[in-house]
Amino acid sequence: MTPDDALYVGLMSGTSADGIDATLCSFDPRARLAASVVHPWPDALRRQMLAVAQGDEPIDLDAWGRLDTAIGECHADAVQALLAQAGTGPDAVRAIGMHGQTMRHRPDGEHPFTLQSGNAWLVAERCGIDTVADFRRADMAAGGQGAPLMPAFHATVLASADATRAVLNLGGIGNLTLLRPDGRVSGFDTGPANGLLDAWCQRHLDEPFDRDGAFAGSGHCDETLLGQMLADPYFSRPPPKSTGREHFHLAWIDQHPRVATLAPADVQATLLALTVRSIADAVHAHIAEAEELLICGGGVHNRALMQALAEAVAPRPVRSTAALGVDPDDMEAMGFAWLARQRVLGRPGNLPAVTGASGPRLLGAIYPAPKPPR
Repeated sequence: MTPDDALYVGLMSGTSADGIDATLCSFDPRARLAASVVHPWPDALRRQMLAVAQGDEPIDLDAWGRLDTAIGECHADAVQALLAQAGTGPDAVRAIGMHGQTMRHRPDGEHPFTLQSGNAWLVAERCGIDTVADFRRADMAAGGQGAPLMPAFHATVLASADATRAVLNLGGIGNLTLLRPDGRVSGFDTGPANGLLDAWCQRHLDEPFDRDGAFAGSGHCDETLLGQMLADPYFSRPPPKSTGREHFHLAWIDQHPRVATLAPADVQATLLALTVRSIADAVHAHIAEAEELLICGGGVHNRALMQALAEAVAPRPVRSTAALGVDPDDMEAMGFAWLARQRVLGRPGNLPAVTGASGPRLLGAIYPAPKPPR
């Protein structure tokens, strides 16, 4: 198995925790997807993860340890489901890139930290494959935000020598990457994308997401509430910057008194407008030279969101990364497979111009699989 023909597994569960995206990839030298699955979280575990992540459920160390193990077990299950679908054995896979489930991301302050849960030793043991995890803290130790990490992968698979492209990941949090023809890359988190929309929909409809934006479409945007939300200092901060559920969550919505006076559908419509306006403002303020906007992440399936985005960033064309041969649902998991490969080959995975780190760094720690006795 040479570095170029080796297979790598990428595992990603984002802010919305709507499932573990698992991909089997090669990079020879182009990124190629061999198989992908979405492995669901057990309902009770997903509810606990979300409650802990947004501060609704403080837990003690024993409960934290159990949660970390349960999350690791689900990641191992995802790998095994992926390999079964692909008809591939563990011996064909060089390494697993495991992001883990983010529970806190506090990149600012006197003692910045980021915390992803999921026992990587357990994944390596159960799957029999070297596992790379803990990708963000090396960048943060070097003074960076530890996020976003996908711009380096976007540059690998989507950059053009003839056009200035922007890539927008519509996950729980939105993040933008600008790819210039001369190879320069910039990027940052814009703020909430699907995260607040999903949480509000779960509360009022008991549905995990707003299918096609129908709930938002049944209401009307309240401009007063929108203005109050856009006044959050995060939106006006210059890059580098990153954020997560610990900032933008249900309690953040509820802290605006006007919410209690509105119909739930009107709040949902306002949250969709918040996603669109915050992204469009970021495009105009920081990456105005972008000639087109390529979309990946779950939000690409929200028709109302995509239509509103297209109007907000016009005349730039807006299209899915599928148009360039990369499935928008697989992008992040493929990115962590690529980051695992970077670590195995001893190559940096961060972009200091994006994260603010003091220099390039090897990202992730390698958790070796058990070796058979000689």
